[in-house]
Amino acid sequence: MKRIVLTGGGTAGHVTPNLALIPRLLEDGWEVHYIGEAEGVEKRLVAAFPEVTYHSVSTGKLRRYFDPKNFTAPFKVLKGVGQASKLMKQLRPDVVFSKGGFVSVPVVYGARLHRVSVVLHESDMTPGLANKLCAPFACKILCTFPEAARGFGEKGVYTGTPIRPEILSGDREKGLATFGFTDGRPVLMVTGGSSGAQAINAAVREALPKLLESFQVLHLCGPGNADEALLGTPGYVQCEYLDSEMADAYACANILISRAGSNTLCEILALRKPALLIPYPMGASRGDQIVNARSFEARGLSRVLMQEDMTADRLVSEVISLYRERGSLYEKMDKEPSANGVDNVLKEIYAVAERR
Repeated sequence: MKRIVLTGGGTAGHVTPNLALIPRLLEDGWEVHYIGEAEGVEKRLVAAFPEVTYHSVSTGKLRRYFDPKNFTAPFKVLKGVGQASKLMKQLRPDVVFSKGGFVSVPVVYGARLHRVSVVLHESDMTPGLANKLCAPFACKILCTFPEAARGFGEKGVYTGTPIRPEILSGDREKGLATFGFTDGRPVLMVTGGSSGAQAINAAVREALPKLLESFQVLHLCGPGNADEALLGTPGYVQCEYLDSEMADAYACANILISRAGSNTLCEILALRKPALLIPYPMGASRGDQIVNARSFEARGLSRVLMQEDMTADRLVSEVISLYRERGSLYEKMDKEPSANGVDNVLKEIYAVAERR
C-alpha cells in the first residue's frame, strides 16, 4: 500500500485543496497521514476524515515584519523539524505533498533529512515565504497559475488547484428556496472570504438601495458582521458563514463580488461565475491577491475594482457593467481548461511516488 503525508495549515486556504485530494487518495488505496499544528485549523478540518491519521509538530510563524515572536519562531521550527524527522523515519512515506503555510516548513525539512520526495503546491502568482523556503527541496512545484509555473523553471507544473467536489454540486432552485429569493431577478452574491471584509461590507451596505433596484443580494459578511438594522430588508440576505449551503449559494448566484484568493478564483472559474474582484490592498497583505486578480482580468475571466477606488456609486456601476457584459466572460471561461486540479495534481504526485 502506498503511503502519503499531507501537510499545510495556518489558514483554511492551505488546507481545503488537501481535503479535495483525500477522498480520491483513499479511493485509490493510499494510506493517508496529515501533519499539522496541534491546535491549527487543519486539525479541525481533517477530522472530517476518520481514515486519515493526524500528527502534530511544533512550528513558528515566519513573519516578514518585526515582531518579538520572530526571536522564538526559529527555535519552534527547529523543534518541529526534529519531530517531523522522527515521523518520517517511522512512517517512511512514498511522498510528501505540501500545500504551504508555516507548518509545512518543518515537515518538508524533516522529509529532506530522510530523502523523502516532496511535491509542493503554490496557489498564488507569487510564492509565499514558506514555499520559498521549501522550494529547493521539492521535486515538483505545482501551480494554480501558468505564469507562476513558468517562474519555477523545470520544477514548475501548471495544474490548477484541487477543488472539493461538493462545491460543484449545488442546486439553483434549492439555493433560491434556502435564501428566500425568487427566480425573477438576478442574484448578486457578495463574499469577502471566511472572515468577511469590512471595506466590502461597508460599501455594499451603502450601495444597497441602488443594488436592490436590479438584484437580489446574498451577502456573506463574516462572523459577527451582520447589520441588525438591515435584517428583514426585502431582497437582501445576510449570512455570517456558510458551510454545507455554500454549493447551493454559488448555484443560485448569477454574478459575484469577491476577494481574489487563489482558491476562490479557482472555484469561480470551475463554476463559470462572472465576478467583480476586489483584492486585498497592499497594506493588508503581501499583494498576492492583486497579482492574482490582474491575471484573471488580463485573461478576460473577471473584472477588477481596486479597494482604494471603491465607492458606493462606483461599486454599483461596476456591478451593473459586469452583469451586462457577462456573456463575454462566459466565452473566455468556457475556453479555459478545467480549474479543478484534482486529476492533474494526483497525476504528478503518483508519478513522483513511483520514482521513489
